[in-house]
Amino acid sequence: MIIQDFREYLLTVRGYSVHTAESYCLDIKNFLNFFEDYSGEEASAEVLANAELTAFRAWLSSRAAKGTAKASSARALSALKMFYKFIAKRFGIKNSAIALMQSPRVPRKLSKAVSGEDALALLKTADEMHPEDPWLAARDKALMTLLYGCGLRISEALNLKDGNISGAPEVVRVRGKGGKDRLVPIMPAVHAAIAQYMKLRPYGFDAGRALFRSSKGTALGARAAQRMTEQARNLLMLPDYVTPHALRHSFATVLLSNGVDLRTLQELLGHSSLSTTQLYTKVDMSTLTEIYESAHPRAKR
Repeated sequence: MIIQDFREYLLTVRGYSVHTAESYCLDIKNFLNFFEDYSGEEASAEVLANAELTAFRAWLSSRAAKGTAKASSARALSALKMFYKFIAKRFGIKNSAIALMQSPRVPRKLSKAVSGEDALALLKTADEMHPEDPWLAARDKALMTLLYGCGLRISEALNLKDGNISGAPEVVRVRGKGGKDRLVPIMPAVHAAIAQYMKLRPYGFDAGRALFRSSKGTALGARAAQRMTEQARNLLMLPDYVTPHALRHSFATVLLSNGVDLRTLQELLGHSSLSTTQLYTKVDMSTLTEIYESAHPRAKR
């Protein structure tokens, strides 16, 4: 019962996605099962409140012994800390030891970006993948153009409604992670691709319905969008890292290499912290050197 209540807390109070809430609940179930075996007691709220640091460390050690990835254990620890915040609010009890737990160090990797040439080739190929259904080809091109031209997450793009782009606005309101809204500029090329798709789409305008539709008229799913990208990249014989997310990353690297500052990029991408933006993007050293030499007075000889 407490797991179900925790799930509702994550969804309604914290604004987490269903996927994140489910993952957190699985992590908590894993901890509770371990803790009962470790302590020999039922994991009641009162017992959990008195759990010691050694119990938490033993739990993470047991995960490491099973070969669990550090990233998964780091997420599990975040879930556990959130769970303790929840039971503190629900039952008025606190555990001082959990705050002392440090997350396992996870090596953070930079995503690979799609080159400008390959990105344009993807758009062209998407426009040719459904010769028998021109509106589906236009849809695929519009979606890829949106990802590459606005840097949206695939979930954000698929959550857009017809009403979001009504009247060809200069900016579009996007609902990001944690239910946070942000405004993203929309360039004319993106408008043109979406307008062509909506012109050919065999469904009328409905402000409250999904912008991107399947062949049956239902909202296009994330897996279908990923398959569309896979099909295009296979036709072009591009590497496996060419995904919808890679198009978002390409948007970021293009802007950063052309002088957009990190704070602005952070807002455009919808990152909660600047450190995420710094790891998410990559500027080649020649560009950094060029900026440094043109901007810093001591760099000029």
